Amino acid sequence: MNEAMNDMPKIVAGIVIFLVLVLFPIWFTTAAGDFTPPDLGDVKKITGEEDCVRDVEWMRANHMDLLDCWRDDVVRHGNREDEKSGEEMSLTRTCLHCHSGEGRKANFCDRCHDYVGTKPNCWDCHIDPEAE
Repeated sequence: MNEAMNDMPKIVAGIVIFLVLVLFPIWFTTAAGDFTPPDLGDVKKITGEEDCVRDVEWMRANHMDLLDCWRDDVVRHGNREDEKSGEEMSLTRTCLHCHSGEGRKANFCDRCHDYVGTKPNCWDCHIDPEAE
């Protein structure tokens, strides 16, 4: 019993260190400030289009999956029409039709991708609409 009492400070210190390490990301994020998503504006006002190929909330959560599926369907299978929307499966001719305009890549795509810390590889194959 006496040996267990001698180890008590080590056990408590270990638990405290473990809790600090596990909870650090939460404390850091809370202390860093407001993490509200960037306001991307209303695409409909820019283009006059009524609808996107999917609803806005779905696109915010799943657009990369959609673009990956489109890429595979077009490149591997030669399919060019989205079955659900009837739109052409094209980043430049469908997506950038609405998400384009002066500063649109920087103000739309880049702001959101920077917010979540991703570096999409779209522009490895596609031409940046704002590049000179």
